[in-house]
Amino acid sequence: MPQVNSEQLGSKYNKKLELAKKHGLDKQKLLEMLENILLSRRLDDAEITMKKQSKAYFQISGAGHEGILTAISKVLKPSYDFFIPYYRDRALCLGLGVTPVEMLCQANGNVGDTASYGRQMPAHWGNKKLNIINKSSCTGTQFLQACGIAETAKYLEEIDYKGDITFNKDEIVYVSSGDGTTSQGEFWEALTTSCVNKLPVMFVVEDNGFAISVPVSVQTPGGSISKALAKVPGLKVFECDGTCPIESYDTAKLAEEYLRAGNGPVLIHAHCTRPYSHSLSDDHSYYRTKEELSEEAQRDVVNSYTNFLLEAKILNQTEIDALKDDIDKEVKEAIQIAVDTPWPKQETYMDHLFSEDVDPTSDNFSTPAKFSGKSDVPMAGVINKVLKTEVLKNPLIRMFGEDVADFSELNKLDDEKLSGKGGVFKITSGCQRVAHDKGRVSQVFNSPLAEANIIGRAIGMGTRGLKPVVEIQFFDYIWTAYMQLKNEMATMRYRSGGDFSCPMVVRVPIGGYLKGGSIYHSQSGESLFTHIPGIRVVFPSNAEDAAGLLRTAIRCDDPVLFLEHKHLYYQGYNRSADPGDDFMIPFGKAKVVKSGEDATILAWGALVQKAIDASKKIEEETGKSIEVIDARTLVPFDIETVCESLKKTHRLLVCHEEHKTSGFAGEVMALINENAFEYLDAPPLRVASKDTHVAYCPGLEEVILPQVDDVYKKIQDLLSY
Repeated sequence: MPQVNSEQLGSKYNKKLELAKKHGLDKQKLLEMLENILLSRRLDDAEITMKKQSKAYFQISGAGHEGILTAISKVLKPSYDFFIPYYRDRALCLGLGVTPVEMLCQANGNVGDTASYGRQMPAHWGNKKLNIINKSSCTGTQFLQACGIAETAKYLEEIDYKGDITFNKDEIVYVSSGDGTTSQGEFWEALTTSCVNKLPVMFVVEDNGFAISVPVSVQTPGGSISKALAKVPGLKVFECDGTCPIESYDTAKLAEEYLRAGNGPVLIHAHCTRPYSHSLSDDHSYYRTKEELSEEAQRDVVNSYTNFLLEAKILNQTEIDALKDDIDKEVKEAIQIAVDTPWPKQETYMDHLFSEDVDPTSDNFSTPAKFSGKSDVPMAGVINKVLKTEVLKNPLIRMFGEDVADFSELNKLDDEKLSGKGGVFKITSGCQRVAHDKGRVSQVFNSPLAEANIIGRAIGMGTRGLKPVVEIQFFDYIWTAYMQLKNEMATMRYRSGGDFSCPMVVRVPIGGYLKGGSIYHSQSGESLFTHIPGIRVVFPSNAEDAAGLLRTAIRCDDPVLFLEHKHLYYQGYNRSADPGDDFMIPFGKAKVVKSGEDATILAWGALVQKAIDASKKIEEETGKSIEVIDARTLVPFDIETVCESLKKTHRLLVCHEEHKTSGFAGEVMALINENAFEYLDAPPLRVASKDTHVAYCPGLEEVILPQVDDVYKKIQDLLSY
């Protein structure tokens, strides 16, 4: 580095020069930083131009954040560490190895977009080979996924894994956001999880002072996330000037050393600027003064870092002008390549919604039962057996949720006087013990009381190659995880063009008929998930089907919502002998549980047995026979079996427990209208819960939830039409 007269410069740049010397940041390295900063800014400007020319269709910039991001890209290791960068992180991704052509192809929405292949907006980063995990538009969901990604390496090391999943003992998981996203609850959940579990997560908060138009002082205690978190146990907090790549580099190196030493998570609070509006859909002149913007422009890294290099005589103006000319040429060429690259073929619009390698509807998942023992195993028992055997067979399964482990205090596993918890319905009882006996101490564990925490971490694990089998304790409380389920789990494979996926099983006790379950332990609502592309929805009614379908769910390659009716766990009428440890049932295959000629009832869950009971009563009274079909899976839904039944019965009744309005029965009727209208001799009818909440009083519950008599009366109406 050229000798600089520090007296001539005064103390203005002493700190920067000392830090540069400390880290061996010579002229070439400082020039490379400037190149990355200017290239990132130039690409933002190129996208803005493309948007004006209708060659791009959205733009959100990383302007003002390039200092901290460039520094971190020089410290962390692409293809070694893992990254979930948010939309401002263009400079980071450039520094890690994403090319200008790839970025501008994403702006154009074409097949050269290696992040999403035309499926996501620009600045939604992802790159399989660089370990940049595909990021959605959602704010805050990334943090819990980062925890799951970090946990994966720790678990693989614990079990001495030697397979195909790559991991490094000292790897770091980078996850970032702006200051506004720290208001999201999942940010705080992730901090808690990473601190409690001592995870190697680098939380980077790029604080440009505004969440669109809302200043940080309105959102954060004391107006500073680093001050708010200064005393959190287990969290190392750093604060730096994110507009200075040299100071940022120093901070990033300190954070890296702390993380690679296994000390637990860090948070870097980097102060940045935002010289452009939030996006091209925003105009910050409506809420920021000219004086504010003028003052901020002086601190903008493009100006301040360039001035430093000139005034410290590290670079001269000729060198900088030459660098800018080279960047302009590179970006101009990248624009041309991007606009010349074709869009995806329209017929590919459904590609990568589900796995294209593993088909759970195929005969590969049709394996016969090998029954043993008496036919008296309840549905809860067969589910428990499947979970235990699959955990034993597959060390990559991780099972967790609220209270699912036998113990959180592992020393109690050896206490024969204690049976352990194993779930509030005892469905996971003993699973932790069988895993522990195999030396897999953390294969089965308890989560915090936080549903989004369960799903977000599972998504991260699934993305790395583990197979999470998790439990949401009650369907009634699944809603805090809905963002993770709908916008993250369901979209991961599709939005990344198949580069990333998160196959996992989400087990959920559902439904009422508990006498006293009331509003918050009786809910149904499967149609709120059948409406989401990318999720398999399974709803067994008996022990045998539960065993076969759950094993298929675990061994398939898609996200599966596995609904288990609480009322059916220990009933006598739906029991089975043990069907064996390899029994599977393909998805999308409904089952005729009772043959008939005069009407068809389609049901699932608790309504299957009620349909059977009502049908028998009708037959005794009228001599007419009723066919009952158990749907078993709702996504995929077996419309063919229903249509075949209607060819002979010509009448249809659909029964489910969720509310009538917008329930899945309405979808079935639409399908029948489209596929089997000519077979009908009467309009299809429905039996469902009343359009209200389930009350605590048993008398009210009885009239709200569908009963055998409700099914009986509707069959009468159907037959008499």
